[in-house]
Amino acid sequence: MKKDKQKKSEFKSKNVKHSFTGTMLTKYAGLSPLMKYLNRIKLGKQLNGLFPTIMHNATKFTNAQVIMSIILASFSGVNRIIKIANFTSDSLVMALLGLEKNLNKDVISTRLKELGQRGAYLLHEFNLGLRKKWLKLSQLTEITLDADSTVTTVYGNQEGAAKGYNSHKKGAKSYHPILIFVSELKLVVNSWFRTGSAYTSNGICELIKQTAAILPSNIKKIFFRADSGFSSGELFDLLESLGWTYLVKVKLKNLKKLLEAQKWHFLSNDPNISICEFSYKGNSWNKSRKLRAIRTIVEWQIVDYFGQKQRVPVYEYACYCSNLEGNAFELHRIYKRRSESETWIEQVKSQLLASKTLTDNFHANDILWQLNVMAYNLSVMMRYRFKKFWREEHATFRDWFINIPGKLVKKSRYLELKIYENYYFKEKWKQFEELLQVC
Repeated sequence: MKKDKQKKSEFKSKNVKHSFTGTMLTKYAGLSPLMKYLNRIKLGKQLNGLFPTIMHNATKFTNAQVIMSIILASFSGVNRIIKIANFTSDSLVMALLGLEKNLNKDVISTRLKELGQRGAYLLHEFNLGLRKKWLKLSQLTEITLDADSTVTTVYGNQEGAAKGYNSHKKGAKSYHPILIFVSELKLVVNSWFRTGSAYTSNGICELIKQTAAILPSNIKKIFFRADSGFSSGELFDLLESLGWTYLVKVKLKNLKKLLEAQKWHFLSNDPNISICEFSYKGNSWNKSRKLRAIRTIVEWQIVDYFGQKQRVPVYEYACYCSNLEGNAFELHRIYKRRSESETWIEQVKSQLLASKTLTDNFHANDILWQLNVMAYNLSVMMRYRFKKFWREEHATFRDWFINIPGKLVKKSRYLELKIYENYYFKEKWKQFEELLQVC
């Protein structure tokens, strides 16, 4: 009986040359220069070392090939395991991943489940290492960290999905990941995949400690910003012990009554806005802190007061806890800049398709989430040095530089990718590819 040979896997990607000519047959011609960049940073080899595959005679695919197919699919706007399997039947994708045949959905799902909790942990540590390297290469000395969470509704009986706060579909099961962005880079510096029943601030202190541990020494000043879901005395204590400045919107049960009782001062240049500040110590706080609040008139209502019609203002309140200098109006203006992080979350979810591909296994879904976030970070950081491309959303970048029609032709010693010579973004594509080679 023939013995089953065993050897460790090795990730190999074929080099593909290209020219602007030929017919339009392939959808993903822009993946060729992108894969050259990924090979240059040795992503495939690193993943192969992280998740080695023992190759038997019956083993057709390595773990690295499966993982890289998910990353490339995320770049290309492809979600769902069955669609990713079909995506790998593209001749260019097969060449870039070194596949002899396309993956099937069972292989992808099974490999992710086999990696399990340990695989999710290893991938998270690997991602932290990548982000630390990018932060060091950025040479930034000051950064802003924006924390936020997002709810992803699921349909089915996925492991770990649970009912919690869901503004999109009340009462539906969901996952509730948490993310921290470096605003200057639009980079996800850390994220955790969580069950849908997790409260917004669950684990935020542990996540911050983990994030602080990977920040390179060139970063001297850190400013942390978050919404009211993260407001807690424990968080404030931690941020102060780390020596960070922070701005967090306050959430209290009796906040409106507390603010109505304060003495307000109108801004000299805007009679519709007034501000106040006062000391407050929450039940779980170790010490009292200064809170600064802003009150804005959003409309006027006519009310009946003892038989007489009176015009009274309707206020909108915002209250902040911060160790920054400045009054409530200045803090409010700084806080509103964090709205950009909500746009980036939408890119992670809608454009890189995080949480759009799911299995019935929680740790496999965790890995899929991390791979989609990795694809987002790769998209951002490979364009960072080229500001005119970096400013674009990933969907625009994908339309310009990835989902391009082309034809793969076999030559005697290499594969040639032919692209339509009158392609509209031809010059931009060539310019980006040249810049990418020196990135």
